[in-house]
Amino acid sequence: MPALPPDPPIIVVTGQGLPAPVAQDAFGSVTIARDRLTGSASNRIEDVLSDAAGFQQFRRTDSRAANPTSQGATLRALGGNAASRVLVTLDGVPQDDPFAGYIPYSALKPETLGAARVTRGGGAGAFGAGALAGTIELFSRAPSPRTEASLAGGSRASVQGDALIGRRLGDGFVTIAGGFDRGDGYVIIPPDQRGPADVAARYRSWTGQMRAVVPVGNGELQPALRLFEDRRLRGLRGTDSSSKGADASLRFVGHGAWRVEALGYVQARRFTSGFVAIDAARAIVTPTLDQFNTPALGIGGKVEVRPPLPDNIVLRVGADARRQSGRTNERFRYVAGAPTALRRAGGVNAVAGLFAEGSAEFGALTLTGGARADHWRIADGTLDETLIGSGTPIQSARYPSRDGTCVSARAGGLWRASEIVRLRVAAYTGFRLPTLNELYRPFRVGADATAANAALGLERLQGAEGGLEIGHGATLSLTGFVNRLDGAIGNVTLGMGPGTFPQVGFVAAGGSFRQRLNLDAIDVTGAEAEARVPLGAFTLRGSLALADARVRTSGIAAGLNGLRPAQSPKLQATGSVDWTRDGWRLGATLRHSAGQYEDDQNVRRLPSATTMDAVVALPVGHGLQLTLRGENLFDARVVSGISSSGVQDLGTPRTLWVGLRFGGDGG
Repeated sequence: MPALPPDPPIIVVTGQGLPAPVAQDAFGSVTIARDRLTGSASNRIEDVLSDAAGFQQFRRTDSRAANPTSQGATLRALGGNAASRVLVTLDGVPQDDPFAGYIPYSALKPETLGAARVTRGGGAGAFGAGALAGTIELFSRAPSPRTEASLAGGSRASVQGDALIGRRLGDGFVTIAGGFDRGDGYVIIPPDQRGPADVAARYRSWTGQMRAVVPVGNGELQPALRLFEDRRLRGLRGTDSSSKGADASLRFVGHGAWRVEALGYVQARRFTSGFVAIDAARAIVTPTLDQFNTPALGIGGKVEVRPPLPDNIVLRVGADARRQSGRTNERFRYVAGAPTALRRAGGVNAVAGLFAEGSAEFGALTLTGGARADHWRIADGTLDETLIGSGTPIQSARYPSRDGTCVSARAGGLWRASEIVRLRVAAYTGFRLPTLNELYRPFRVGADATAANAALGLERLQGAEGGLEIGHGATLSLTGFVNRLDGAIGNVTLGMGPGTFPQVGFVAAGGSFRQRLNLDAIDVTGAEAEARVPLGAFTLRGSLALADARVRTSGIAAGLNGLRPAQSPKLQATGSVDWTRDGWRLGATLRHSAGQYEDDQNVRRLPSATTMDAVVALPVGHGLQLTLRGENLFDARVVSGISSSGVQDLGTPRTLWVGLRFGGDGG
């Protein structure tokens, strides 16, 4: 009888990168699972990330009504302006805008994600140059044949729709997904302060993506393409903004004896925004600036290698690089409703680094340590202003290029004292380059004007923490930390209107003139607690963050010494309960944020805010599920900003949704 041919090898693709070493737990990472990512009342990723203690955006407004450039991400109250101090990645690719540094939250659809991992503290691994306050890693869903779709309608003519199709591609998979989101929006000014010119903050966005996973030898190739567009009106005619993006990436993950991860990507982005002034009666708006085109390009990649070593040892060595370029084009100095001047400003930021990090397990003890060396360059900075009619120069600046080398490191230890008790300690350093937006682009918010600063230096972080985790199924983690952010970039008040100031021109009475400056430091001392308790069909979750952040400064900004950074709450808390059984789900989430200050001088105080969301899902047969969702059920007033004249800016009011979700298998 002839011998039968051997069975073909079983090829299993994961669609993921190399797994995080066990030593990652020494840095207090928290993972948000898929069921939580897709189970929020708003169906927006920025809301779910608030489950992680200490996460915040610059303002309390989500990606339906905020100006996109205000949507940076930070952790542990290391804020003070809108730039991201957290590195946010999707399948390893950084997500911050190459020019302004904001996160395009509306393009990050929870339905396409499998998990999110939040790690607080400075980073020394791949792309560590951006991980000043920590990292938020988003992971796409594991590849599989499936078809899913959802459609929901909500308050104020809101509509959300998403669809995802997964199919086999030989021994691999291809996934195509898309979504749209629109609504008439709400009036962001309170009824007792609004005027005839205030209109609803309508929004409209869409996103489409294609991702494939293809086996190649002992590894897999993961190409991806993502397109998105987001349009918003910021509550006054003339304040339209648009964000467009086309991102492409290619990742190879090798699972052989020498494990390898190689990634390359390109990000093409374009942003526009309009700005207006409004009279005291809020009846007449006057255009002040038209940011009609801000193209930006990000190009980068990394290579990481893990050599074959004993099972208790992991070594990661590699290199990464990123180049960001962009230029804003703006019409300004309006006379009789028409612009009379044109501004062009921008430049190039680049950073390239080498990194190495190792970890070893010795029974109950795990030790880890790593370092990276980065060469950075700030180059080609320009600011040109000309009169539109004649082309006569108003000002023309060419800023000298700068470069340098920065070394950062981190180390940690994890001791499993028993089956249910784990202790950890960690220390770290990190750094961040100022964004092109901070370096070169002046801006206005209402009557306030802020000048750029091409001489800004790097932000550098030093920190240490210790933590305790108790439990196995039910868990409680407690962390205490101290951070010092040297050279923190803040918007510092230097004068009051009426008057004419450098870069920004005339500032009206009641308005503030600010400039981006490096403060001596921001010191933060704090504590975090997170808990998860499964009780049969119930799951209880909670998080608490306490952060005492203080500005340390001298010289021209000496008046800020001892104050709290702008938009940095002292306390944040989240609690949720979920019940699931036989396709049914009931969930509620309570969020609280303590009072915080709008401005660097701690004059405009935003009151505390507490909101409650709820979700109900029930099966109706044939793979369909009926969903009922409620945001801010008790319609709490969430003040996200206060202008120099005392006018408030509000976050999302009560919003109710009803929808259908379909989930099935494909071929």
